[in-house]
Amino acid sequence: MNKINNEKYNAAYDLINRNILSNPDKIAFIDNNNNKITYNELFKKVKTFAQSIRNIDINPNDRVLVCMDDSINYPIVFLGLIWAGVIPICINTMLPVKDYQYMIKDSEAKAIIISSHLISKFKIIEDENSNLLFIYDSDKGDLNLDSLIQKNNKTMEIHNESFEKDIAFWLYSSGSTGSPKGTLHMHKSLIETASNYAKEILKINKHDICFSAAKLFFAYGLGNALTFPMSVGATSILMSDRPTPESVSHIIQKNAVTLFFGVPTLYAALLNSKISHSLFKSLRLSVSAGEALPANLYEKWYKFLGIKVLDGIGSTEMLHIFISNTIDNITPGASGKPVPGYEARLINDDGSIASDNQIAELEIKGPSSAVSYWNKPEKSKVTFNAEWTRTGDKYIRDTRGIYTYCGRADDMMKVSGQYVSPFEVEAALQTHEEVLEAAVVAKKDKDNLIKPKAFIILKNQCNDEEMLKTKLTNHVKKQLTPFKYPRWYEFVEVLPKTATGKIQRYKLRTNDD
Repeated sequence: MNKINNEKYNAAYDLINRNILSNPDKIAFIDNNNNKITYNELFKKVKTFAQSIRNIDINPNDRVLVCMDDSINYPIVFLGLIWAGVIPICINTMLPVKDYQYMIKDSEAKAIIISSHLISKFKIIEDENSNLLFIYDSDKGDLNLDSLIQKNNKTMEIHNESFEKDIAFWLYSSGSTGSPKGTLHMHKSLIETASNYAKEILKINKHDICFSAAKLFFAYGLGNALTFPMSVGATSILMSDRPTPESVSHIIQKNAVTLFFGVPTLYAALLNSKISHSLFKSLRLSVSAGEALPANLYEKWYKFLGIKVLDGIGSTEMLHIFISNTIDNITPGASGKPVPGYEARLINDDGSIASDNQIAELEIKGPSSAVSYWNKPEKSKVTFNAEWTRTGDKYIRDTRGIYTYCGRADDMMKVSGQYVSPFEVEAALQTHEEVLEAAVVAKKDKDNLIKPKAFIILKNQCNDEEMLKTKLTNHVKKQLTPFKYPRWYEFVEVLPKTATGKIQRYKLRTNDD
């Protein structure tokens, strides 16, 4: 772990400056509109944008919401705000209006920067917030983003004075269990994720070409597509479109991508799409996070391409992955071991430290932990406990020190007096040839006892559901302790998920009430 003494430090200056002398003409970012920017051009535009922001009376420690598609303008805006000492708040471009209204009020933001196609969505919000500056990535009005980036007035030669432990940026949590929470991260956190995960686990280097299906407004995507490539002078490919098997494979082939970052849902879709393996021949490594990767998906991907997938777990609170498999040590179906620089422990319900092979709640200690949630002192106390951060995930650790995901704490169920992991049952179901995806939740039977219920997405239409249910039950019983099999099945077209691909099991429980 890097020693931090709270010295003067600006995250944007660091990421840009480390490439100016060694890689000034190297392409830093390419987007799907064929826009490219070198590290030297990025340096100049970040400085210009930082000065432009200050010229319109946005000052150090002011907060600015960033609701933008992935394009070369995104890193200019994100880094330019940090360079100027302003705090960018990265938010999801796919949220309902009410969530944006909540975030604007909650964060007390001074401005919001918005991609042009979202103009109509924000029209009502603009009418209701006369004191909020609206900057659109278009030619709309005087305050348009391109104008602020391209101005040729005097630029800030010296980055704003800040310190390693100062707040640099926020990320809002997904809000899957309540109102979204503003998660406050320090300047030093970005480079810590690169130093400990990208360099140690991925072995990232300047020759890599990175592509993340997860967008920049996610903690996972921010590291994959911005921090990691910039930390070594690599190139990042940005895509504004929704990731589909066709668009993802096209990007990978066109740009000779070497590092691909996806989520389990996307890997399943790619494998089920019958896309030619030749489109992926440039890859040297794949990464999965957002939801635990079932062993069968790993094995199918490896058989399909001969390319390893490093599954791991991260969070908005910890900024990126803190437990991971490694290139030389992969356990399919498991998250792996703590990333260098991070420590993990499992806590029983009574607060004691769990032993090996006990299911308990995971806590993490590491250099990229958020400081707190904004304006939520009670929730901050629960999550950020001194040096340890509660994840809300249930895990089990074997005698080798390998951690395996069992489910969210709220998703765990006790059947016949024993914990049952929904993920374990889902993984077993997904090994059946007819199953594309599965989600398992707790349901009470006629005797008011908890039993598993499965929601299934099939690969093909089924003509005899009752026979298939019997086959699925027998399939699970052969793989798991028999009492863990689902007592009920429901075949569905889609499963509710967060934008990062996590199954929202609480919605399935609600629908079943």
